[in-house]
Amino acid sequence: MAALPSEMKARVSTYDRVIGMLKWGAVACFIIAFFVIWLIA
Repeated sequence: MAALPSEMKARVSTYDRVIGMLKWGAVACFIIAFFVIWLIA
């Protein structure tokens, strides 16, 4: 069953938001890990 064009717009928007959150989450994890390693060292 093919999605309607309006549904596709919503899905693409949601996908873009999720990818953006994953990117920023990865950056945040890297910064936190670097800070923890710096504290331990």
